[in-house]
Amino acid sequence: MSKSCHDIDILIYFLGNDTQCTKVSSFGGLSHFTKDKKPAEAQGATRCLDCPHEQSCAYSAKKIYLEPAMRGHKGWPVDVITDIVDIENVHHALANGPYGRCVYECDNDVCDNQVVNMEFTGNKYVSFSMVAFTEEICVRKTRIFGSKGELVGDGNQLIEVYDFLTGKKTRHQPQLWAGGLAGHGGGDMGMIKAFVNAIAHNGQSYLSSDAWNSLDSCVVVFAAEEARRQGTVVNLDEFRARNNIVSM
Repeated sequence: MSKSCHDIDILIYFLGNDTQCTKVSSFGGLSHFTKDKKPAEAQGATRCLDCPHEQSCAYSAKKIYLEPAMRGHKGWPVDVITDIVDIENVHHALANGPYGRCVYECDNDVCDNQVVNMEFTGNKYVSFSMVAFTEEICVRKTRIFGSKGELVGDGNQLIEVYDFLTGKKTRHQPQLWAGGLAGHGGGDMGMIKAFVNAIAHNGQSYLSSDAWNSLDSCVVVFAAEEARRQGTVVNLDEFRARNNIVSM
């Protein structure tokens, strides 16, 4: 849940403030990006730039960062590893920084495959899956089942809604922020605008979430990790009591 805590944020936001998570279970682990899975052809290399197996490796940092920079690409994910995106600086970052390390030689302990099941008040249930091995990078796909219809977000800013009564499907294309602050699907600019409006007008109503909502999602994430490590179903009320967590 280290990477996907934001997904729990949005799930809890969708369910609304009157809905609380009551139980959580989780399974998963780090199964592939470990030293024992390192290809033998890589020999003793610890960095992609020095690796004899690099051209045959799907997780080559050279392919992910350096080669796009050589083609003139200056955006994500290349701009994450250096402030100045050019061939020299990208090469330097891979030769000396963490992004150039062999993915099988890192001290990473984050799951590369994890599922989390959550029970909420009001007979609402959520199943969440996080997997590292996908064609699309950092793309969220959402499917919501209701009593009157089904909503699907395909991860590419396209939402489909199917109406059980009419049997009709409609598609919606949300308007996203453009420009330099369009990160996270426009979410960065949306958060800034909401915060500035709240300060300018001294009004909490301009914010769709608050610190208590953030605390609730953090509690669910930490409870999920406890459930995964201990192989149990964690009761959220008991988890809060054990950890002296106050909730609204």
